[in-house]
Amino acid sequence: MFDAVIVGGGPRAVATVLRVVARRPDACIRVAIVDAIDVGAGATWRIDQPAEFLNNTTSGSTTIHADESTRMTGPIVPGPDLVDWAAAIVDRGEHPTPWVLEEARAVRPGSFPSRRLQGVYFREQLAAAEASGHVELARIRGTAVDVRDDGPDARTVVLADGTELRAPIVVLAQGMVQTLPSEETQRFERAARELGLVYIAPGMPAEQDWGKVPAGEDVIVRGLGANFFDVVAVLTAGRGGRFEPVAGDVRGRLRYLPSGDEPILHAGSRRGVPYRAKADGWAEASPFVARTANPEWFRALAAAEPESLDFRGDVWPSIAREFAVAYLAALSGWAPHALTVSLPEALAALDDAESVSAIDDVLTASIDQRADDGAHAFTIDSLRRPTRGQQVSPERWRRQVEQLVESELGSMSSPDEHPRAAVNRAMGALRGQAARLAVSGVLEGRSAVTDFEGWFNADGLFLASGPPSGRTREVLALIDAGLLRLTGPETSVSLDVEAGEFVARSAITGIEVRARALIEPRMSKGKVPATDDPLLRALLDSGRARVHARRARDGAAVETDSMEATGASLEEGEPGLNLVRRDGSVDDRVVVLGIPALSTQPGSAIGATPRKPSPLLAGADVAARQIVRLASQQRQS
Repeated sequence: MFDAVIVGGGPRAVATVLRVVARRPDACIRVAIVDAIDVGAGATWRIDQPAEFLNNTTSGSTTIHADESTRMTGPIVPGPDLVDWAAAIVDRGEHPTPWVLEEARAVRPGSFPSRRLQGVYFREQLAAAEASGHVELARIRGTAVDVRDDGPDARTVVLADGTELRAPIVVLAQGMVQTLPSEETQRFERAARELGLVYIAPGMPAEQDWGKVPAGEDVIVRGLGANFFDVVAVLTAGRGGRFEPVAGDVRGRLRYLPSGDEPILHAGSRRGVPYRAKADGWAEASPFVARTANPEWFRALAAAEPESLDFRGDVWPSIAREFAVAYLAALSGWAPHALTVSLPEALAALDDAESVSAIDDVLTASIDQRADDGAHAFTIDSLRRPTRGQQVSPERWRRQVEQLVESELGSMSSPDEHPRAAVNRAMGALRGQAARLAVSGVLEGRSAVTDFEGWFNADGLFLASGPPSGRTREVLALIDAGLLRLTGPETSVSLDVEAGEFVARSAITGIEVRARALIEPRMSKGKVPATDDPLLRALLDSGRARVHARRARDGAAVETDSMEATGASLEEGEPGLNLVRRDGSVDDRVVVLGIPALSTQPGSAIGATPRKPSPLLAGADVAARQIVRLASQQRQS
């Protein structure tokens, strides 16, 4: 029998073990960690993945050790962040795995490490915790399929091979769970088998067979989010292609030198454009200062009556106004000739604009729509609809893509001056405050789920969670080289069985592409109701867990994408983050951490950053507190 079983072997498991050690328990705590891929690194940071797969956060923003910035009941025990850990490896001049030393030499606070290097960091922090003597770890490769209730004092985790792991407490830390395949996905998979097509279904990039993507052929890519950049990297540089700087280009433009083994990628999505890049020196960019949607404004909203605010009507216009202010203020310095009125006039007009459509009217009136062929035109609507829903010719779309390339280069190289970067920075600053507003309970349930957890979170990922600037420069170089072609917004994909081809078509540009290969570089963001995780399925289907629902103004229950867990208590000795059953009762022997319970633990999907409050580490401390307390009780009984 163990003192705890942790399901999921990634950063939340590592952080939980570290927080157990920080509490210096009287006796050694016996912990079993179960993961199907890699105990210590988990699936996202598995160490056998290609070096081309990079983090989208900087090395200097990565740690697994808590500091005083995070509120916890347990003691603070210092430990190396990723930069310090890499520096120590370089100082030693050796590592059992040669590529680790090579990659460690390239780590700087503002660099973007490979995901596999971060996986090694996590694994070695777990090993250091075990070496302390306060924990004894059993690392178990396997798939958990159930948690059996063995009475008030024990739970048993059942693995797919029949192994049973019994403990007083179980911590669910699965991270990015995947969804069951949709009917369309199953249809495409079946067609690929029957017609000899190539289909890369949604899933973790490191688990896909990229070798079957044909070289030199047209390939359709549906999805331009975070995983898209992994696809581009593994099918170009990963196949021997090279990127080189364009001599004399101060913005860091690259040129692609093909190997001949890469495909021709035709990529589209609903929005039609890739996630915006992080700027060069992202961590050092000037902080955003809100004009009106400042912390005091958010605190005032958080004091409203429960479930009384509508996000779209009461919150979003003020956030959108900040985007407009940031854009116009930057534009006045970047391209003053594009303004048709003075900046004070434009800002005064924005102060009087009460709706997003009114804000867009001010933007349209304040910016010369013809200046530089419309390169500076901007509205809030265009963030989701680059052409504002208007159909454009393929030639006009190509010019718009050329402008996108130039804007991204300017945004990355001049993050403190470029209007595009100013909007990205505003979203990066405001979305966290909006998340805290959502968890305060003042948003009406349907608005919280549909608006905040729906389109606003998607906008946040698009603007503020993009790839490293170097990766985007590679994408732009491929566009310049003609090896990556954006089909346009509202791109749909169908199957022509008679021709034996996938067909992609943009409803906005009319561009149509036919190909025998389709890649879908996307994955579930922890959507629990349709998860294929066998353990979560068993808990939900049996009523031992339930999907978290918010109460709408009309009394209806609106389901989120998360399972329900209790809130975290900062009282020593109290439980917290515990599983809620279908009947509303609480299982105080099962703790749920992070992504599967994201709607009740906002921010916990984000990794820990030194000197910044971390919901991930705070949750790990709550789990560790319960593990140590129950282990002590069991030894005394």
